[in-house]
This record gives sequence, structure tokens and C-alpha cells, in this order.
Amino acid sequence: MRVMVMITGSGADEDKIAPTQEMLAQMGAYNEELVKAGIMLDGQGLQPTAKAARVVFSGGETSVVDGPFTESKEIVAGYWIWQVSSLEEAVEWARKCPSDPSAGLEEVLEIRPIFEVEDFGAEYTPEQRAKDERLAEQIRAQQGS
Repeated sequence: MRVMVMITGSGADEDKIAPTQEMLAQMGAYNEELVKAGIMLDGQGLQPTAKAARVVFSGGETSVVDGPFTESKEIVAGYWIWQVSSLEEAVEWARKCPSDPSAGLEEVLEIRPIFEVEDFGAEYTPEQRAKDERLAEQIRAQQGS
């Protein structure tokens, strides 16, 4: 199963988060462990919400809200995509993630299974599958994969 592991925090805490050389080294070692175990498929840190925008759909209207999103109770600061055998295995790996208790911030990793084709059942028609496979091939071609 594939899972997305999101590193979340509060929008109000964003300006307090500055990665130290030590934390970057610890996270690098953790990522290396994940790669060696064949768990990590992808992962990135995200820029602060001050450099972001939200597109909001409400009541048939669309609006754009520029960051920062300091009022947000939870924001995604980074993510991994992992290939694991179960949610329990993902939790065990997440428990090993380095954290910085001296920062005084609550750090949360949220683990969410990613939908796989078989999760959609009969609603996922052969025509839709073929269309999605064509799009996936087009993406690979654009990326040079």
C-alpha cells in the first residue's frame, strides 16, 4: 500500500520554524534509512504559506486567497510518499522520525492511505482506466521518464 505522510503544523508557528544544520542532518539520515528500506518513493518540504495561495470554491464562486495563512490550525509543511505493507508499518516508521523538542512546537505526522485503482470498484470503468493510463504515459513522457 502507498501512503502519504504529511508533516503538519500551525500556520501561526511557521515563522518560528527554521531548520538547523543538525535537524537537516538528522532528517537526511532518516530519509536515507527510508530509501535503504525501500519505503520512500518521494518526499519534499514545502515553502511557507507566505509564498502560497489558496483557490476557494464556494457557492458557485471562485476566489483566491494569498498567504500567509496564520489563522490556519493545520498546514502541510512537507510530505513523503511511502510504499508499506500496512498502516501499522507506516506508523512504526513515522515514530522514528526526528523531531526538535527544543522548538516548543507540536509536530504531527498524518498518515493517509492513497487510493489505488482497485479501491474504486465498478465505478472505475475500462474507459476511464484507459484515459488515466494515457495521461500517466503523457506525464512520464513530459518528465523524460
